[in-house]
Amino acid sequence: MEFKYPEIGVCGLSCRLCPAFVIKTKSRCPGCKTKWRLGGPCSLLHCAIKKNIEFCGDCPESESCEKWIKHRQSGKKCDSFKCYQKLENDIAFIQKNGLAEFRKTQEIRSKLLSKILDNFNEGHSKSYYCLAVTILEVDEIKKAILEAQDKSMGLDIKEKDKLLHSIFDKIALEKNYFLKLRTNR
Repeated sequence: MEFKYPEIGVCGLSCRLCPAFVIKTKSRCPGCKTKWRLGGPCSLLHCAIKKNIEFCGDCPESESCEKWIKHRQSGKKCDSFKCYQKLENDIAFIQKNGLAEFRKTQEIRSKLLSKILDNFNEGHSKSYYCLAVTILEVDEIKKAILEAQDKSMGLDIKEKDKLLHSIFDKIALEKNYFLKLRTNR
């Protein structure tokens, strides 16, 4: 099966904002719906291939599918190495607007993430920035970047990183966002 949107998981997650997608090494994951991932353990992906569908929400059995229901319920409580906190919002957006429109929104977020990683990441904050760009609203991200750029003249990369972290953390506190991966514990 040839997928039109390899960087959008069949479950509704955006690969573009995943730490494994933005890494710049040979171990980079090119997306959930690529040959690189086909041998993996994702039962949703294997099911989608059998049914020749791009997104679980397009399946006539999606409302009663135990696999997708379990995945979504789990996503409300915890994350893996990728943030699931916006999964339900993303699924609703895809169902209302389609995968092409979702891709556009994720491309915007992806460009912002690249800008952050290129200008503020001291080498240990990639996962944090992936999480922040997944959770915060686009306008909040843009505003935070501009503020960090304005305040970071003359700072070294570690200080720039710390500055942007503090700006994102302040927004998270004000908006009640949770900028950490959630665990089952």
